[in-house]
Amino acid sequence: MKNFIYEALATRVIFGAGEIRKVQSELKNISVKRALVISTPGQEELAIKISSLLGDLCTGIHAKAVQHVPMETVEKSVKLVSELNIDSLVPVGGGSSIGLAKAIALYTSLPIVAIPTTYAGSEMTPIWGITENGIKKTGKDVVVKPKSVIYDPELSVNLPVRVSVTSGLNAMAHCVEGLYAENTNPIISLLAEEGIRALHSSLPSILVDKNDVVARSKALYGCWLAGTVLGSVGMALHHKLCHVLGGSYNLPHADTHSVILPYALWYNAAYAPDAVQAIARSLGTEKDAVAEALFDLNTSLGGPTSLAKIGMKETDLDQAAELATKNAYYNPRSIDQQSIRQLLEYAFKGKRPEKGIEI
Repeated sequence: MKNFIYEALATRVIFGAGEIRKVQSELKNISVKRALVISTPGQEELAIKISSLLGDLCTGIHAKAVQHVPMETVEKSVKLVSELNIDSLVPVGGGSSIGLAKAIALYTSLPIVAIPTTYAGSEMTPIWGITENGIKKTGKDVVVKPKSVIYDPELSVNLPVRVSVTSGLNAMAHCVEGLYAENTNPIISLLAEEGIRALHSSLPSILVDKNDVVARSKALYGCWLAGTVLGSVGMALHHKLCHVLGGSYNLPHADTHSVILPYALWYNAAYAPDAVQAIARSLGTEKDAVAEALFDLNTSLGGPTSLAKIGMKETDLDQAAELATKNAYYNPRSIDQQSIRQLLEYAFKGKRPEKGIEI
């Protein structure tokens, strides 16, 4: 076995149906008294529910979160936090709400108690992302990692099936990339494989019955594992591409991950044999067909399968390939602009990966 370093980043996790009732006690555990509930405009009704559960501990609701965390939104939010004398943040929803809370925490060091309702997994990571002047910047800082996370599957029942699918595939991408990350280790690899397995088995059940709380619980469990993986190891080509496509071209976050997932794996498969074997086990497929299996899974779930369908312009592919190869993340296979341009071409058209053919 090769040498490795494993570092656990502590977060208290409360998991189970109905556990949202414990949100007030979680804030009391960290001795705060003036919380700001954060959501997107579309989740404001749920934010009001959380506010009522918090009672006197809630100072206000900030339903202004948007995808990709624009810097102007962060600046306005930090100003509001100062004006209201906020001492804690309670984001409820998906990556947009939790991402905004993290960005605020980056500038204020305020503690976060997160309530995820999608499967993005951001709540389990110390990773922040802010978009400024069309460029999405990311970094790691333990100050942005939530102190507590409440996973209540009942809160995800109203999540539209399509969003459930794309955010679930987003979480799966964290696990896939965690298996071939530069600093992967046996513990994280176990979590990643189990996360893929949990999401692979639960998402089809949610497609059949969105009110299936057992499937919702399993998907949240997979999401928890995926977020833990993402927060524990580095990112590679998949996430670099998604950061470029989302931050520079404003493509929908989870949709972009769903489209790119099979292509990034197709690109890297021959250079990450151990990862491919683990992915094949978790998907129940042959190791030389993992990229195809992920593409077919996305198709069977009704997810987006091409960049063209989610708003990418073909005329922007050249620039996107150039941006993706600047300040590139670690990747098991070397990255060059021509190869990445080819990958993006396939992803733009929604071409199914082919066994035995390398991008």
